[in-house]
Amino acid sequence: MRLFLDTASIEEIREINRWGVLRGVTTNPTLVGREHADPEQVWKEILSEVHGDVSLETTEPEAGPMYEQGLQLAAKGDNAVVKVPMTPAGLEAGKRLTDEGIRINVTLVFSPTQAILAAEIGAYIVSPFIGRIDDAAADGMHALRQICDIYEVQGYDTEVLAASLRHPMHVVDAALAGADIATLPFDVFQKMVKHPLTDKGLIQFETDWKKLNDELSSGGSAQKEGA
Repeated sequence: MRLFLDTASIEEIREINRWGVLRGVTTNPTLVGREHADPEQVWKEILSEVHGDVSLETTEPEAGPMYEQGLQLAAKGDNAVVKVPMTPAGLEAGKRLTDEGIRINVTLVFSPTQAILAAEIGAYIVSPFIGRIDDAAADGMHALRQICDIYEVQGYDTEVLAASLRHPMHVVDAALAGADIATLPFDVFQKMVKHPLTDKGLIQFETDWKKLNDELSSGGSAQKEGA
């Protein structure tokens, strides 16, 4: 399962990139808006920094303008993936884009039926929003497992991207469900690397190493005095 960062912050992207685990980035209008900068410059920096897929989302509500905007977004970089919403207009625009060989990510997916529609138009990625399904008093992971099972049974090529993941166990469960990609907020990446036993072990190792060096230093001083 490939790990993507769900952000438009170039600082967050650079930090996770340094870890050597970042395989892509997903953005949306809300995340880009938080940067309070020209979207064109934000997208340019991200596309340059990330070697993997970068999802750039359309904002036009109608199919025709959405399609035209999708063409513009796709042209911004070889690693650009165009995000279209799971709406009739999004399906129409998405199909036109895929027919031209443009990779699309169908977003705001909340059910297996919607995921089937995304696969049928040849989407490169489908993005079920696990946490938001949970927010609606439904089982997000159950929906994700159904989508992964359906895609395997039907032989769909569309990759399943588990989105709206709120904590590390969401990541674990998404991996067990068979998701191809998981996109995480920065804070979830930070939580994944933390464990109290790791911290405890590091403190113990540092203490023992210092003790050894103190012993060697004391022994060396004693030898010099004895000489």
